[in-house]
Amino acid sequence: MFTGIIETLAKVEKIEKEGSNVHFTFSSSITQELKIDQSVAHNGVCLTVVKIDGKNYTVTAIDETLKRTNLGELKTDNLVNLERCMPANGRFDGHIVQGHVDSTAKCIEVKDLNGSWEFVFEHAKTKTNITVEKGSITINGVSLTVVNSTETTFSVHIIPYTFEHTNFKEIKVGSSVNLEFDIVGKYVAKILAK
Repeated sequence: MFTGIIETLAKVEKIEKEGSNVHFTFSSSITQELKIDQSVAHNGVCLTVVKIDGKNYTVTAIDETLKRTNLGELKTDNLVNLERCMPANGRFDGHIVQGHVDSTAKCIEVKDLNGSWEFVFEHAKTKTNITVEKGSITINGVSLTVVNSTETTFSVHIIPYTFEHTNFKEIKVGSSVNLEFDIVGKYVAKILAK
């Protein structure tokens, strides 16, 4: 389980295809603290560390992961948000994040609010892709609060710290982001649908 509080950024060093899988090699400031078989969220996607070599480590994404997320769009030198699993005795600063991305969304607007930014995203309409104002949403692994919400769009406000310490600084109109909708909302929607 994750909390959506990003620890650091990782840079894509190498991308290798093998059948329908893709091996991503990253460098990060926490590589020396990782271990083989550890789960780490990359842009909100839970992936297993399969190799460590100095400052670099490698994870593998299967076809299903590539279809549901923006990882297949990564290129060398791109930055991804990193978060290790929450320790059992750790603080719960964000919200419940599973590392299981539901879908992607497109950024349709970025507004400079003279001290913060408003990002507006559009996503597919489904019974479980639900946002509510003041509810939680995970974008590229970042736990955020929804500001405005419709059936297929929502917005979030980003403070300067989050902008500088995550890959939000690289998100532009047209960018694809990973979404994990709030797990409590998904369960409520499923129960009400019955």
